[in-house]
Amino acid sequence: MPEERLLIAALGGVYEVGKNMYFLQYGNDIIVIDCGSKFPDESLLGIDLIIPDVSYLLNNIDKLRALVVTHGHEDHIGGIPYLLKQLNIPIYASRLTLGLIETKLKEHGLLRQTSLHCIDSDSVLNFGQITTSFFRTNHSIPDCLGVVFDTPEGTVVHTGDFKFDLTPVNKQYPDIHKMAAIGEKGVRFLLSESTNAERPGFTPSEKLVGAHMEEAFKKADRRIFVSTFASNVHRLQQVVDAAELTGRKLALLGRSMVNVVNVSKELGYLNIPEGMLIEPTEAAKLPPHEVAVLVTGSQGEPMAALSRLANTSNRLMEIGAGDTVLLAANPIPGNERNVSRIVDNLYLLGANVIYGSKSELHVSGHGSQDELKLMLTLMKPEYFIPIHGEYRMLHHHRLLAEAVGVQGDKVYILKNGDLVESVGGIVRQSGRVPSGQIFVDGLGIGDIGNIVLRDRRQLSADGILITVITLNQSDGRLLNEPDTISRGFIYVRNSDTLMEEVNKLVKDTLEKMSTADLGQWNIMKQTIKDVLSKFLYEKTKRRPMILPIIIEV
Repeated sequence: MPEERLLIAALGGVYEVGKNMYFLQYGNDIIVIDCGSKFPDESLLGIDLIIPDVSYLLNNIDKLRALVVTHGHEDHIGGIPYLLKQLNIPIYASRLTLGLIETKLKEHGLLRQTSLHCIDSDSVLNFGQITTSFFRTNHSIPDCLGVVFDTPEGTVVHTGDFKFDLTPVNKQYPDIHKMAAIGEKGVRFLLSESTNAERPGFTPSEKLVGAHMEEAFKKADRRIFVSTFASNVHRLQQVVDAAELTGRKLALLGRSMVNVVNVSKELGYLNIPEGMLIEPTEAAKLPPHEVAVLVTGSQGEPMAALSRLANTSNRLMEIGAGDTVLLAANPIPGNERNVSRIVDNLYLLGANVIYGSKSELHVSGHGSQDELKLMLTLMKPEYFIPIHGEYRMLHHHRLLAEAVGVQGDKVYILKNGDLVESVGGIVRQSGRVPSGQIFVDGLGIGDIGNIVLRDRRQLSADGILITVITLNQSDGRLLNEPDTISRGFIYVRNSDTLMEEVNKLVKDTLEKMSTADLGQWNIMKQTIKDVLSKFLYEKTKRRPMILPIIIEV
């Protein structure tokens, strides 16, 4: 197969919402777009973070030219420190996005060794035979960029996350004229986000939230707690404006909130009056009607500030009767239960909770169907690849593309790792590259796999039974009665008879084993596991993890 070909693939971000990562390759030049992370669901016990599998990039490290980042949300930048620990690649991002990346790199001790380049919508970069340019879009964070790749096989456009907000809070208007010019020039492939492909119409402007925020602040007569995405800088500014209007000081709870506010303030994206920001300890000393608090945890994360407040376990501050809590973010699908639990706890504390779509304290940062069709109409792509969404979203985006004139056989819904290839003007879906998800657990990256997770699920479901066996080193005889310990399986004091039966079964099993088997610990352990597993299931209908420990004396 000829080397001079164009390859496009997603390593994350399709069939899922989160850990966005894509790459484009022409010949010996690879450009990576975004490197995000996502948070685990309840089935991934103990996992802190999920990042994309970058095996293909590691195997082609000599061809890597750049990581281009479209904007500063976690699902687009959260995996960068873990990527840089495996390979060093220059990063190109807009000013605020770069500021948020720098904060992450400092935490991981990677800042000094990383090559960072600031770009804007007028930047033009050359990587081998790929010319890269940009256009400005709207989203729920400033400085968002769409990316244009001009290659010998045609132009490829990646939209990033976007909406068409014609009255943006920060005056960063979408560059519709530039998008139209790109489309007039000719777009071979369009990769466009699909998050709101099921939602009809247009997404409302962020500006509408400001008035409702101010109204909620005016009605509150005690402290106000506002929980939203820390990276939604527009929303943070509206909270600051409402606090200033009502004469309140502002405290911050949650590390990500503190980091984003500090970076945004330092770079001029967040205007906070002098003296407004105070420490949580100071807020506790002020009259309640003079205090507002910005907190993390709008998605119900168990360890975030809002959850700790709702559980009365936050050491810096408490929510009391009559306080107002504003949830200025809608739950991401899958988080509804956690958010509902927090709302219940807040009501039990006597708080006035304002949440949900009827509160009008949140609008999406993603374009709805008419905006997705507008992007398709402006770009007029020959081939279309819907990205950034679960399958049903990608499917609906395909239907929108066909409705505005894209031929159905030129729409590719890809799985992570699927390749689209263009060579000599001929386009086809061809093969796969390694892809998947890597689990981050504490300091470990990728060392937790399905076997460990299976063990964790078993422990969480049925507990563990440990049986300690002491043998004579010379002849393998049992020196003491087996000692069995239960954790999370049964309460031993109420199950004396069962534990005695377990110990007797272990003893009988050892006595029946041959001398040769007694000399091989693996055979002994497996035999004891099999016998006990069958016995315990018959007695309890449970399957605890069974761990034999053999000691030779």
